[in-house]
Amino acid sequence: MGGGTADLPKTPRQSAAIVNATQPLAVEEKPTLTELPASTEMAAALLESAAQAIVATDRAGRIVLANRRTEELFGYSSQELLGSSVDLLIPEARRGSHAQHRHEYLRQPKVRPMGSGAEMVARRKDGSEFPVEVALSHRETSAGVFAIAFVSDIGQRKLLEQQLLHAQKMEAIGRLAGGVAHDFNNMLTVISGHGEMVLEEMPAPDPLRWHIEEMLLAANRASAVTRQLLAFSRNQPIRPQVIDLNALIANTEKMLRYLVRDDIALELILQSGLGSVQADPHQVEQAIVNLAINSRDAMTTGGRITVETGDVYLDDVYARTHAGVQPGQFVMIAVSDTGVGMPADVQQRVFEPFFTTKDHSRGTGLGLATVYGMAKQASGDIWLYSEPGKGTTFKLYLPAVTHAIPESPAAVVPTALRGSATILVVEDEASVRDVILKVLAQLGYVTLPAACGQEALEIGKSHSSRIDLLLTDMAMPGMSGRQLMGALSGLRPNLKVLYVSGYTENVAIERGIIDRNTPFLSKPFSRSSLAKAVKEALTLS
Repeated sequence: MGGGTADLPKTPRQSAAIVNATQPLAVEEKPTLTELPASTEMAAALLESAAQAIVATDRAGRIVLANRRTEELFGYSSQELLGSSVDLLIPEARRGSHAQHRHEYLRQPKVRPMGSGAEMVARRKDGSEFPVEVALSHRETSAGVFAIAFVSDIGQRKLLEQQLLHAQKMEAIGRLAGGVAHDFNNMLTVISGHGEMVLEEMPAPDPLRWHIEEMLLAANRASAVTRQLLAFSRNQPIRPQVIDLNALIANTEKMLRYLVRDDIALELILQSGLGSVQADPHQVEQAIVNLAINSRDAMTTGGRITVETGDVYLDDVYARTHAGVQPGQFVMIAVSDTGVGMPADVQQRVFEPFFTTKDHSRGTGLGLATVYGMAKQASGDIWLYSEPGKGTTFKLYLPAVTHAIPESPAAVVPTALRGSATILVVEDEASVRDVILKVLAQLGYVTLPAACGQEALEIGKSHSSRIDLLLTDMAMPGMSGRQLMGALSGLRPNLKVLYVSGYTENVAIERGIIDRNTPFLSKPFSRSSLAKAVKEALTLS
């Protein structure tokens, strides 16, 4: 990745000198726009408005030009970039190979356009790594050849590609499962039919009668498995109708309490005035039961299961990062437990049929696969948040029944929700952090990004101006959000806080993660809910 030279246009914000590749980089006075020739002024404007990071380097790999998007994407200021080695933007483990590729390119430079498959991993100032696509060009000057890199962050594209591949895999498995289930049902029909006819003709004292009865019981159990396979594959006949989820869950409560053992507390938190959905009530009921059973099995020594409902709006930000979801009004059913939680590798496979971490004698591995199939068949979605040792929350979203499409809260944020405060944003997931930063910038806030608690502490110590709000994820490696707030409050007594978590607010309060009056925002969230939560947190005394 690269920089610029005397013959490359300079932006008014940069001071790259006319350099010879063999001479040390010098720094000039920054020219103003009025001092630039018209053509250079136009080139500077193009550089500064580019959606891609543009970096130019000399033969030695020193950065001699970097536009505004480079600063935003990598987290460095232009002063830090200019004159530094391009290795600054490359993960340490990849620097050797990158230098070799750069030297080979400069020996025989040629234009390599975007879309030619040149993907690599880049490194931000905070140490986080992210995938990029790089297009290359070059400029031959009297000072030598300079490489010019056009860098695009493809993290979101990669995420969507992974989700699409996962959806395609689940679709393929679903077709296979549906075909197998239909064939298997035919065979079970034959087995059960002949078994029942034999049983009917067999005298009661016949010693073989017990064997036929056991065979029929096994056939019935196998039929239940095929029904689950059909539900997962979305081939099961459904009878959708407009239903009140609160009433359905209330009617299911007695069965849930029977299923969950005496050492597990069950709590229902049902939002009043909840919107209706159009779905098969038997499928929805089965999904809730399956989620509750999964939660029960995650708590071998007791605990708590919380079932919540709520109206939510899934905006275009959520839709862009969840394949197959259309923005709109949804009704949420959240099932949370205090169980063992799931590591990342288990979370990636949890909806696959027959995948289970339990002993095979305790289940078929079809429960969550059935819930997934039901959600997709109802044009909804299911979202999972879990931390090892801290429990799991499943959020099932079903489209709300509406007579008119409401205006998207993501489209217009009321002026009253905008602000100018300075917010320290701490989130270890780079894609989530990027969304938060962009939304807050659109709302007029000044943001200070950090990828972990330690980095946020350093910012809290070194930042010379006021910090009004700490917006932090609750669970991060090394330091939790509460621990971070405790450390920062000693440095900045007037600092306010907004906690963010994948848990619902009720679950976070119940587990003592936050106090009842502590500002809290549950993931996933829309732009309008983020704006509202930030404004409310800032106005608290």
